[in-house]
Amino acid sequence: MKFENRVALVTGGASGIGRAAAFALAAEGASVVISDIDTIQGEAAAQELITAGHQAMFVPCDVSRAVQVSSMVRRTVSSFGRLDCAVNSAGIGGDMTPTDLREEASWDRIMDINLKGVWLSMKYELEPMLNQSGGAIVNVSSAAGLTGLRHASAYSASKHGVIGLTRSAALEYARKNIRINAVCPGFTDTPLVDELNAANPKMVEATIQSIPMRRLGTPEEIAQAIVWLCSDNSSFVTGHALAIDGGRLAS
Repeated sequence: MKFENRVALVTGGASGIGRAAAFALAAEGASVVISDIDTIQGEAAAQELITAGHQAMFVPCDVSRAVQVSSMVRRTVSSFGRLDCAVNSAGIGGDMTPTDLREEASWDRIMDINLKGVWLSMKYELEPMLNQSGGAIVNVSSAAGLTGLRHASAYSASKHGVIGLTRSAALEYARKNIRINAVCPGFTDTPLVDELNAANPKMVEATIQSIPMRRLGTPEEIAQAIVWLCSDNSSFVTGHALAIDGGRLAS
């Protein structure tokens, strides 16, 4: 198994892409720490893994709070002894609002979770990886981090920021045997898209029609790319932002 005797931490692991990544890593032999602000779903996901025979635990965390992020990483290392892989998936979509009408509080919340949260997670994840001379980090950006998204300037800006953060950190730690990459999912069948569909089903349908494959992605498809980027099979890949979008950005 690719991740036997390895430890993986997944933020935003209670649902969507984070949950799929946690289950995929566990299936490959990793001991998995699921972290999320949603305690009920997070504990349920960890218990499902334990019931299936995997090593897993849940740690509640608001990734925009440094004290909680530091505690999350400390608990991971104290429980399992090390940290080999980190998947920083925690994020929010926010409301669809034109730039001139967006409230400052909305902008700050999106940036605090989507961008600051990834930076804080990396800041504390890197310490044990440096101490053990290696590791892999995958940050979840978005196809909206590679292009603009109308009425979602804050979300798109935050996801562009994740890519800049990923690339910069990858350069800093390339000689430390720590690889840092990002995945950029297109529209994927997750709770975030469910929220968009409830608010504006015509927009979601129009988006699907703009995807060459004419469908949404699945969390499991994104998770398999994350597993690859965490594994030794991608040992010469760092600083990369991998689009997984059904060909939308190619059209």
